[in-house]
Amino acid sequence: MGLNETPSSERVHIGFFGRRNAGKSSVVNAVTGQELSVVSDVKGTTTDPVHKSMELLPLGPVVIIDTPGFDDEGTLGEMRVRKTKQILNRVNCAVLVVDETAGKSEADQELLRLFKEKDIPYVVAYNKCDISGSQDHDDGLSVSAEKGLFIQELKERIGKLVNTGDITKRLVGDLLKPLDLVVLVIPIDKAAPKGRLILPQQQTIRDILEAGAIAISVRDTELKEALNRLGTKPAMVITDSQAFAQVSKDTPEDILLTSFSILMARYKGFLTDAVKGVAALSRLEAGDKILISEGCTHHRQCDDIGTVKLPRWIHEYTKKNLVIETTSGREFPEDLSPYRLIIHCGGCMLNEREMEYRRKCAADAGVPFTNYGIAIAFMKGILKRSLMVLPELEKMLS
Repeated sequence: MGLNETPSSERVHIGFFGRRNAGKSSVVNAVTGQELSVVSDVKGTTTDPVHKSMELLPLGPVVIIDTPGFDDEGTLGEMRVRKTKQILNRVNCAVLVVDETAGKSEADQELLRLFKEKDIPYVVAYNKCDISGSQDHDDGLSVSAEKGLFIQELKERIGKLVNTGDITKRLVGDLLKPLDLVVLVIPIDKAAPKGRLILPQQQTIRDILEAGAIAISVRDTELKEALNRLGTKPAMVITDSQAFAQVSKDTPEDILLTSFSILMARYKGFLTDAVKGVAALSRLEAGDKILISEGCTHHRQCDDIGTVKLPRWIHEYTKKNLVIETTSGREFPEDLSPYRLIIHCGGCMLNEREMEYRRKCAADAGVPFTNYGIAIAFMKGILKRSLMVLPELEKMLS
């Protein structure tokens, strides 16, 4: 991702769906004005979802997703159909591409049912109208990817599917006053990305600046001395969750303290559930199964938080022999019933719709759902303090 690019998780995700050979990839290429997807007369040319970040007016920054044919066959076909269903959990809107010369198939009808079931706004693009002739449709419009007919109209229809006007969501800026001083604690260790900050740190700094406040960044090893040298009391200290315990010791009690992970859970809309769900850590029994899930994929370090540190802290806290499983990236089990607790990362690489899907799946299965920052603060005995920045949530612990 370039320095000035909008993160994928902040972009509108538009999925193009349909059966094989309906012309999905051709329509995608016509809409984007790019040769994004391989086009062929051979059925099933698109074998995996193709993602492309771009600017698409009038929506702005978007991710276009071209999916495999929903009527694919055989074992590999079933896998592709399953991948297509997974895409539905993170798209903000959908385009169903139908071959107008053939009409809607059973696969198309099934996709329409899924759109409605998952509350996904959609438009139907009836492709190949240069052959069949343009027709009126209640749920969409006729287009021709081959001839470029009515593609601009399709883009305008897509643009009306999603409301992008909500700019009220904030990470932390709404909790600050202009010129407030905020100290960000950013450990630089083996797990830190070389030469850059991770996304939650970047987004938090930007939000602080937009609030007219002042951001000061420091490593955990220099925090205590930095606070002594400031000469003025910070409004808040925000830390990487891995350093929560030491940062809490080094930060005076009269200074608000929280973590990037907690703020990200708030931003993604699942912080309340995370606070409620963390109490399950105290109820775990020997043999219980826990899922630790990360939304991104990265090279595992020797002291990786998801696969090493969290399992170690959970064992130290519970004193129980538990079964801990981990997933990363787009992996997320369809059946959550075997788990007694799910601990998720902050979700910075997942859009809000996908995080909501995962949270809802856990709720439907009756499985408590929390996140890294809340779980670590709870196990270190500083959860109440870490939520003082959000008094309405802190009251839940009283």
